[in-house]
Formats: sequence, structure tokens, C-alpha cells
Amino acid sequence: MAQAPVLRIQSDWDQVLRKNEEEVWLSCRSPGKSTLYGTLTCHGLNPDGVPEIVASEGFEVSAITKKSLLVHCSREKTSSKFLAPYTSFCRIHQKSITCLDISSGGGLGVSTSADGTMKIWQAANGEVRRNLEGHVFDVNCCRFFPSGIVVLSGGMDARLKVWSVEDGSCVATFQGHKAGILDAAIVERGRNVVSSSRDGTARLWDCGRSACLGVVADCGSPVNGIALDVTDNSDAKSG
Repeated sequence: MAQAPVLRIQSDWDQVLRKNEEEVWLSCRSPGKSTLYGTLTCHGLNPDGVPEIVASEGFEVSAITKKSLLVHCSREKTSSKFLAPYTSFCRIHQKSITCLDISSGGGLGVSTSADGTMKIWQAANGEVRRNLEGHVFDVNCCRFFPSGIVVLSGGMDARLKVWSVEDGSCVATFQGHKAGILDAAIVERGRNVVSSSRDGTARLWDCGRSACLGVVADCGSPVNGIALDVTDNSDAKSG
């Protein structure tokens, strides 16, 4: 199945586009094609305080409000609606965030960063609850188990780790990959997990025994992402 084009926009677009003559960048990337770049420029605010925005060639913008806008790329015949955040947490990490997940109840977040840290924090106010320390090198993925009190992570040290949210301890480590883990997914309630790696494999694990049940895919090149079908628990992979 062909991958859909992806539209991206400058992260602080909602702030920049409230200033006259300021502009933000846009891009539209489709696999196998050159990335199309463009800009959105603010030409002031209307009487209701909504910015008047003009898109550069190749893009169109519509449905503009104070907190959202719709961008269309004519070349790829694709559109995306961008929503402004209602709040921002700037003190959790010092560098860019590489992965993030929210607990099933919505009360907690877990995130990893290019600053080398992995943290549990309150979703309501960004207050850091736990620092999860134990991986060597970068941590590439983090996921809450459905219970919301356990976290799964995978890193460039080729290890999967399971963490207790309550005290931040590492309760299990899975070893078997021969290169860094790039992504992971949790099967149903968490009895099993699946991981993908730079070693070209995806593996299925038994959480209770911290054991690898088998290699479910061997691609010969890094497997960058993995997801599970909620209807039949089959795995889908992308290299």
C-alpha cells in the first residue's frame, strides 16, 4: 500500500501568524517525490481577531480561525487541518522530543528526548513525576500499557524495558535484538509486545517471562515503525 503524502507546518504557527507580515514554513512530502516547500504569510487580523493568511504557490489555506486552519496541497491532492495547542509545557525536556504517549485515562504523559532523558509527567500541568533512567544511549520509543501504571520503552542499546510508573523502577528488560530498537507496540492488555529494530527484524515478546517468542519479520534492513491491528492483532510493518 502506497504511503499517503504528509503535510507539515512550523510548530509555533499559531503565534507567528498573528503578527503582520510574519510567515511560517510548510512542506508536503510524498514517498518517491521531491518535498514541496512553501510559506503562509499573515496580512493582519480581521475585525474578529482572525488572521488573514495567504499561502505561497502550490498550497491553499482556508477555514481559518484563531485556533485552527486547513491547508491543501494541490500537487498531491491532500489536505490537513492544523490545531493550535491549548497549552504548552516547555520545562519537561531541554531538547526536541523524540517520542510521546498519554496514559489511557489521560492523566499522565511519558516522553523521550534528544537530551537523553525519559520522563513521566502530569498531563494537566506538565509537572514531572518520574525520571526513568536505565537505558544506555538514546531512547527511541515509549508506550503506556493499557493499565496506565506501566511503561514500555526501547532504545539504541537494543533493549526493551518495562517500567513502574509508581516508583520509576525498571521491572523487566528484554534482550535479543542485535541493534537499536526503533519502535514497539503493545498487544491487547499487555501480555505480549512487539518490537522493531535496526537489525532488520520485528520480534514478539512474552512480558511475563521476559522472553522472545520469535522473530515475526526479517526484512534485511531497519524496520522503522510497527503497529497492531486492533481487530485481529496482526502486525503491520514499514521499513
